[in-house]
Amino acid sequence: MDLHDLGWNHFFQQHFEIYQEQQLLPARVTCVQKSQFTVIGENVELKAELSGKFLHEHTHKSERPVVGDWVAMSPRPDEGKATIQAVLPRKSHFSRKVPGEHNTEEQIVSANIDTAFLVTGLDGEFNLRRIERYITLIWDSGANPVIILNKIDVCPDIDAVIESVEEIAYGIPVHPISAANGSNVDTLRQYLNQKETVVLLGSSGVGKSTLINNMLGREQQVVQAVHEREGEGRHTTSFRELFYLPSGGAIIDNPGMRELQLWADETVLQSSFEDIEILAEQCGFRDCQHQSEPNCAVQAAIKSGELDAKRFDNYLRQLRELKYLAKKRDTRAQIEEKKEYKKMSKMIRDIYKKR
Repeated sequence: MDLHDLGWNHFFQQHFEIYQEQQLLPARVTCVQKSQFTVIGENVELKAELSGKFLHEHTHKSERPVVGDWVAMSPRPDEGKATIQAVLPRKSHFSRKVPGEHNTEEQIVSANIDTAFLVTGLDGEFNLRRIERYITLIWDSGANPVIILNKIDVCPDIDAVIESVEEIAYGIPVHPISAANGSNVDTLRQYLNQKETVVLLGSSGVGKSTLINNMLGREQQVVQAVHEREGEGRHTTSFRELFYLPSGGAIIDNPGMRELQLWADETVLQSSFEDIEILAEQCGFRDCQHQSEPNCAVQAAIKSGELDAKRFDNYLRQLRELKYLAKKRDTRAQIEEKKEYKKMSKMIRDIYKKR
């Protein structure tokens, strides 16, 4: 495969020119397992590690390579290995906050994605509120969301489910399928365009690995049964991996995420909760909190049944979460700034002492 088959384009070429002068080569990260990487360059696949200089200069995890990234590498083809010297700027990336109440770090799940398949199962996993949370993060990623309702073979009323999803997914395509028997899977191939990348997102047991196998036309990913008693999926994919499809394009498989904490700016809610944002503009007061204020269009819509109260509660929950995250990030930035100031002051004092 040449670089363009791997997803290389003018955006990455522009950012790579400085590394080309250093006689480095471009490659794409297809797998990450702790500190070990698999990269694919032009007609070559190598195991790679980060250079010492890179590790020293990039201390935040969000700066490290993730699946889908383009990197500048020093190859050692005779050894089947390479050293990653730099990560090219990302044109898009899907992120979440690192799990933990007091943590304010970003975890980048995958990079340089064009479309995000949000896969949800129609057995025991279906949850509209969780879908709304994923939609918020996908819109923030820069990718185009597509909702996939898997396991239609076990759903007694698929039309009602589709209607409930379309009510919260404004303008987002919704596809009911069965990855296990192949029903309607071909409708997804319209998104698997050559030189573009799709990422699969969703909880454990929703059928992402089965869908990957269906797309690849081979048993690539191990598939396990859903826990019969609890209706919960078992983790089958243990690490993220990018696969290139025979028909062109690429698809990234992800382990199921039990915690999905938001990492975004609150303005993203204008996309994921567009209906509520439109209603809010019709309120009698600009600073309406949509609680007990007179002439509140949001509360009127809830009373009339136009707006689901649970959806509004989820909107408020996400808004509070994003405001809290912004506050925590500002506090952390101030702390880091003070640390740098103290460090610089100490360096200056040490210089004067030596004179």
